Amino acid sequence: MKQRDLFLQSDAALRDVIDRIRPEQLELPAPAHWSSTPDPTLLDIVAAHAYDEAWVPDVLAGRTIDEVGDAYGGDLLGGDELESYDRLNDAATVAANRLLSADDVVHLSYGDLPVSVYFEHAATYRAFQAWSIAKLIGIDYSLPPELVDLLWEIVLPQVDEWREMGIFGPEVEVPADADRETQLLGKTGYWVP
Repeated sequence: MKQRDLFLQSDAALRDVIDRIRPEQLELPAPAHWSSTPDPTLLDIVAAHAYDEAWVPDVLAGRTIDEVGDAYGGDLLGGDELESYDRLNDAATVAANRLLSADDVVHLSYGDLPVSVYFEHAATYRAFQAWSIAKLIGIDYSLPPELVDLLWEIVLPQVDEWREMGIFGPEVEVPADADRETQLLGKTGYWVP
């Protein structure tokens, strides 16, 4: 299932970037639109991703919010934020590699959907956050070409629909000779000249 590949590659890209965060950078201010937390820091963003990762095994096992309850309430990162995130990411990766059908139904806060759609949604969030966090912390980073190709194939055909839902911003014009990653970032409103 291509959507699983998209999820796994996006999840790996996000982990790659998060693992490059230096502890002192966790206090960096993050853009307000990345979080519902007032005045978010990069630590708030990593905590949100940890929370999202923690849910993956239960979501893929078909559990509902009511069944899981408040198992992931509170601080999931403890005093060792990046290692804690990595442990949650490992569990999510194991769960995503389980035998699943594209039509298996998962129960999300916004409805019951095929697992393939969940993978698309979760992957999109992770891939563009990987790129955005990399830019925030000032590292030289590009999304892997194979991931760019999958985003191009699976997500880009839905870009206008997702833009209407507020997931993507307005398209940004990129140079005519831009590489495929830059074109993708422009079409999804992420590229900054």
